[in-house]
Amino acid sequence: MKRAVFLDLQGTLGGEGLDDIMQFSFFPFAEDAIRLINSAGMLAIVITNQSHISKGLFTWDDYLSRVKELEDQLASKGAHIDAFYCCPHSSEDICKCRKPSPGMVMQARKDFSIDLPSSYIVGDTGAWDMALARTVGCMAVLVRTGLGEGSLAEFRYLWKDIEPDFVAKDVLQAARWIVSAEKDSC
Repeated sequence: MKRAVFLDLQGTLGGEGLDDIMQFSFFPFAEDAIRLINSAGMLAIVITNQSHISKGLFTWDDYLSRVKELEDQLASKGAHIDAFYCCPHSSEDICKCRKPSPGMVMQARKDFSIDLPSSYIVGDTGAWDMALARTVGCMAVLVRTGLGEGSLAEFRYLWKDIEPDFVAKDVLQAARWIVSAEKDSC
């Protein structure tokens, strides 16, 4: 079975937390983090909520075009995402894929034969990303970028019973910690 690093998009790899993929741009250190995950032999998988699709602000085809642009940008820097999983639903929709629901991770597990207890979820929200990590049995890494500081402060009550395995200043520090933990476990 394979090991994976599930990466939140906005607030973790770039952007400003609650923006959408159309305005998204990578943090300067995100490509290095992804390249580090790639070189460690782990899958790099994006899991993202994109409710703007269901709200009609852009289409699924617009989303796919933007994903292709991001993949091309990463490829030019020697990095790659193995897969993008997207929930297009809003919080009012009833679905099994919108984080913190496990649908996207469970689909990736099936698609790639992923060992979830040996995998990681990296994100900037405790109530969504850290809660999801605990639900599916992955290790949880919270980044302080995006909504991360708020998750640790005024919104900590939303996930008070969950402790991340590591709190990183950003996704590059998270990737370094993950790679180090992987080397230590071998």
